[in-house]
This record gives sequence, C-alpha cells and structure tokens, in this order.
Amino acid sequence: MSDYKHGSMDTHVQEETFDGFIRWTIRIGGFAIAALIFMAVFNS
Repeated sequence: MSDYKHGSMDTHVQEETFDGFIRWTIRIGGFAIAALIFMAVFNS
C-alpha cells in the first residue's frame, strides 16, 4: 500500500479555482437579472 494519509493533500489551488468559479457565476447571474429588469422597465 502507499504512504498516503487521509487529509494530507494540499487543496489550495483547487479552492482558489472553485472560489473564482463561484465569484464569476454570481457576477454573471447578477448581470443577467439586471439586464432582465432593465428590459422589463424600459419595454425593450
């Protein structure tokens, strides 16, 4: 068997990637909602 110990893997890069993904998802979602509200208000 290997010398792997549960919980010893460095996940710093994966955590940064996930945080970036969530951040951009929220931004794009907010922009889409703002665009829909704009179109509803100004009958575009």
